[in-house]
Amino acid sequence: MDHLLVQQEDHQVIGTIVEVHGPVVIIDCTQLPPLRQALFTRFDHTVYLFEVHQHIDERHIRAITLHGTAGLSRGISVFDTGAPLHVPVSEQCLGRLLNIFGKPLDGMPPLPKTEFRNIHAKPLPLSEAIGISGILETGIKVIDLLCPFVKGGKTGLFGGAGVGKTVLVMEFIHAVSAIHKGVSVFAGVGERIREAHELWREMQQAGVMNDTLMVFGQMDESPGVRFRVALSALTYAEFLRDTLHKEVLFVIDNVFRFVQAGSEISSLLGRMPATVGYQPTLTSEVAELQERILSTRQGAITSVQAVYVPADDMTDPAVSAILSHLDTTVILSRDQASKGIYPAVDPLRSSSKLMDRHTLGDRHYTVAENVREHLARYHELEDIIAMLGMEELSEIDRKIVMRARKLQRYLTQPFAVLAQHTRKTGTSVPLAQTLTDCEAFLAGHYDDLSEEQCYMRGSMQDES
Repeated sequence: MDHLLVQQEDHQVIGTIVEVHGPVVIIDCTQLPPLRQALFTRFDHTVYLFEVHQHIDERHIRAITLHGTAGLSRGISVFDTGAPLHVPVSEQCLGRLLNIFGKPLDGMPPLPKTEFRNIHAKPLPLSEAIGISGILETGIKVIDLLCPFVKGGKTGLFGGAGVGKTVLVMEFIHAVSAIHKGVSVFAGVGERIREAHELWREMQQAGVMNDTLMVFGQMDESPGVRFRVALSALTYAEFLRDTLHKEVLFVIDNVFRFVQAGSEISSLLGRMPATVGYQPTLTSEVAELQERILSTRQGAITSVQAVYVPADDMTDPAVSAILSHLDTTVILSRDQASKGIYPAVDPLRSSSKLMDRHTLGDRHYTVAENVREHLARYHELEDIIAMLGMEELSEIDRKIVMRARKLQRYLTQPFAVLAQHTRKTGTSVPLAQTLTDCEAFLAGHYDDLSEEQCYMRGSMQDES
């Protein structure tokens, strides 16, 4: 917003601050600015930005600060920028770490201010948008086989701490860069500073940062920042889609914190809470973000969204609101991780809207269903095996369990982004090869192999 803040004299004084309540500022205005307008003031050489959220009466507005409020007091003049919040966009943003305003957090020079975009841009007209168009291959066997990504669609990544969510996100970014020659935009919504720093360093070490832009709104910042940082990052994703005409992977971590920030703002504005204490505008706020994730004939935005599930309750109103927009649901299981099965995807609870014969084709659909049936039967028999042993099972069930255990281990693989930690070369397996291998497992061609020979490798044709 610096381009709007060249000289205070260039801007109209719109009013004065009369009350400060934490991040909420009440401003007495000579002329009411429109909702979402960006206002600013200066105090002690510091620029404070506000966003208009509510008209109280014909003279007063409530605005949310996009900075800390230390130093603000009654009587300070407020100026109108004349527009909503804009960010500088440039193809040179790749490889950078930015904040909600497009300012660098990586100690490097600012982006060249050649073009600015409104973070509240309207979604594309339906006539310009295109629908989902098949599978976006990731090279990750269990994802491509059982819960494939939708090209131009939205995927939810559900998982707690320590189950490999961040590593999986990094591998998605690596796959988009290596397989599809695309770029990625990472929106850190309410990220812990330690986690953000670790992720940034790990992505540099993994060699995926050059094709990635990271935009962070940290946990200790104003709820206004955490509420809008995803829109700021999405503005960059739309710019890269429109200018580079490439696959754009848009990653949000964590979309639940976006909902929490909206809930904070709603309470600060004095709205009555709705279901389970959430804001009454929950559905429309989630939709405003999700409906802008669209693809055009020039380029596609495919979104991966990490989602925290409160108390593991998938019926939580916030989770339900997010789920209604998703095409693919990937559940990461602590039980899988405890067995050393990485990626720790739960194959029985994860699903995709693409899982039908018409979209996948007969071969992929049949193999995926047979693999899922074997894994489901093994899951049913686990308690019996633990109590009575394999000897009590029928010959058919013994064969199913044996093949299911090998399939379970086959669906693990070493990741390229972890190569320097594990000393194992990362593998990317084309979907066609995964289907061929799974057909061979189901037909009994690998019955004589040990489970260890199926674990942490690429395709079965590769040297293990």
